[in-house]
Amino acid sequence: MTPSHAISGPLRIVMLNWRDTRNPEGGGSERYVETVARHLVADGHQVTVFCAAHEDAPADETRHGVRFVRRGSKLGVYPQALRYLLGRRSESYDVVVDVQNGMPFLSRLVTRKPVVVLVHHVHREQWHVVYGPVRARIGWWVESRLAPWLYRRSQYVAVSQVTRAELVGLGVDADRIAVVHNGTEPPLAAGTVTDTVPHLCVLGRLVPHKRVEHALETLARLRTDHPDARLTVVGHGWWEDELRAEARRLGVEDSVEFLGWVDETEKHRALARSWVLLTPSLKEGWGLCITEAASHGVPSVAYRSAGGVAESVVDGCTGLLVEDELDAFVAAARTLLDDSDLRRRLGAAARDRSTEYSWTTAAAAFLTVLRTSVAGRTRHDSDAVESELPARDDRTGVA
Repeated sequence: MTPSHAISGPLRIVMLNWRDTRNPEGGGSERYVETVARHLVADGHQVTVFCAAHEDAPADETRHGVRFVRRGSKLGVYPQALRYLLGRRSESYDVVVDVQNGMPFLSRLVTRKPVVVLVHHVHREQWHVVYGPVRARIGWWVESRLAPWLYRRSQYVAVSQVTRAELVGLGVDADRIAVVHNGTEPPLAAGTVTDTVPHLCVLGRLVPHKRVEHALETLARLRTDHPDARLTVVGHGWWEDELRAEARRLGVEDSVEFLGWVDETEKHRALARSWVLLTPSLKEGWGLCITEAASHGVPSVAYRSAGGVAESVVDGCTGLLVEDELDAFVAAARTLLDDSDLRRRLGAAARDRSTEYSWTTAAAAFLTVLRTSVAGRTRHDSDAVESELPARDDRTGVA
């Protein structure tokens, strides 16, 4: 394959990602990567996703045309990925996507092919939540100092303008960062009926930085005015036992349903019967659950400081954003339960806005980034990519 053919014809893409969606710890980041990968394959490109091995999937697998190579553990996947690239002839792939979930793969060290760095959000706040002080300091140094230097000539993709601004704050040139938002699938027909009692929902991995405890505390306080209120927790993770214990401590165990991992149909049923989606996460790159809930006309409550949610939620239009304080979070949720007209108005606007984001558009924009990188234009204006996305009024988020 000649370089010119690689630019105009099918690309051979290697995507390095910490996990995949079949991994018990997989989440929105993995959903983004694999959905874009499936669309690229459907468009005629070859995509290999290299990720950590786990018991729920084989070491090698092809799904929806995407090849999965699973090697190494949660941390061992990083050196295994470098070994994988070193073991491949450079002519066998055209571009590498290095997904930086806090820790980059350092792929720039072992390949001369273009490397596109995908960042969902900067993990500044999360390092100290997940790790002890020493590992947290090392992780933040790698993310904030080493990675920007190592990838100083590489193209970046951020999933929100908020993440783009965070990267610029770390020293990444603004003109090397394209923004490619998450898409949203049309809601499944299975979910159509809103519950007749106040129903709150949390959707995501059950890990400390998602702060599901705030949702449990919100339910406990709301029950003074809404004794029949319920909370559904959709997702699984190693923090679940702690959350169940917290529900017992708060005396709301009888009003909380932990669904665990569910398929797409059951997930949409849970969202469709909800009145409000609670997103108390410490940090999100975008908040895919927010637009998924919005597709059912469900508004969200989230913290303004939590990264990309300040972009996926239009405050006062598709949901409510509050300062990082639990009392404010509870008050916002109470407002939406008490004011049915406001809740319906925000839900309708949320549904309308969710239709602006499609995975087809996201994959096309991502492909533009890949082709530009293969062509050698590593310092191009990201506006060329963003121009393919629907134009929006920055004040309202409405096209």
